[in-house]
Amino acid sequence: MKALVFHGSGKSAWEEIADPGLQDATDAIVRVDTVTICGTDLHILKGDVPEVRPGTVLGHEAVGEIVEVGSDVRGVRPGDRVLVSCITACGRCRFCREGAYGQCRGGGGWILGHLINGTQAEYVRVPHADLSVHVLPGAVDSKDAVLLADIFPTAYEVGVLNGRVRPADTVVVVGAGPIGLAAIATARLYTPERIIAVDLAPSRLEAAKRLGAGAVAAAGEEAEQLVADLTEGLGADVVIEAVGVPQSFETCTRMVRPGGHVANVGVHGKPATLHLEDLWIKNVTITTGLVDTHSTPTLLRMMAAGRLPAASMVTHTFPLDRMEEAYDVFSLAADTGALKVVLGGEQHDALTVRAS
Repeated sequence: MKALVFHGSGKSAWEEIADPGLQDATDAIVRVDTVTICGTDLHILKGDVPEVRPGTVLGHEAVGEIVEVGSDVRGVRPGDRVLVSCITACGRCRFCREGAYGQCRGGGGWILGHLINGTQAEYVRVPHADLSVHVLPGAVDSKDAVLLADIFPTAYEVGVLNGRVRPADTVVVVGAGPIGLAAIATARLYTPERIIAVDLAPSRLEAAKRLGAGAVAAAGEEAEQLVADLTEGLGADVVIEAVGVPQSFETCTRMVRPGGHVANVGVHGKPATLHLEDLWIKNVTITTGLVDTHSTPTLLRMMAAGRLPAASMVTHTFPLDRMEEAYDVFSLAADTGALKVVLGGEQHDALTVRAS
């Protein structure tokens, strides 16, 4: 098969490798129809995630068709169209029993495109398939569904839920890339008084407005002043960090009100300064987290009901064999206007009927 293989910092190639096979009785093999590129993939290519070894197939998000399952798999069968979650769950360890699948100690967690071969390929092996894939209704388009593999559950769980967004809150989202935009869309479910988006790219701020941000600002002093003006100097109730650089994290801690929440979602490759000399007295809660994907079934129902604006976030589509070009477009988002880049994708208009 063909796959995008990581060859060390700054190096990758779409090349031929061996097809995956079943290794454990709980595995499934998925023929990939649709994938997308994540900001985390760019961090890997920059060398920010040293656990990823050269020779690893990248990618942790996909929609595809089950072609083979191990003898212990009960929830899916060949022919099912499924969403491949970015998180794999064994279902047995302490963390999985608590619904914290991202911290799985039974061979799961974030392993696809990280510790084992990932989804940016024609086929992928998915361990612990019963808890790590979701059967899709035919009414949900693949290019929309693939956004449920990572960005929507990540933004919702690590940003909105960890940040404890409530009605009438002022919510600031720093970083209007795909994760930040998904945070804006899902924060709206809790009817905050206002959502403020912060980014350096005018095209992303325009996208933030379309998805529900009532005010936008360029990063830096302009954003901090806007938050102060709109909150009468109090600060935001919730600030969601969706960039992953030290400056953006420190900006978030300056914009939050006493007693407020800073929810860090961004993937950080460098240390950030925690200004406890200012924060110790403010009763501020700072959360970090890897997505658990416990919300994926709920978000899938919402998508099927037309409640998630997934389609508007996909700005570029490519066939799978143009993976390297898609990476170029996504990595130069400030110039190309790319939000979410999707590769492959097929229409499925008929509902999937499965025998009991």
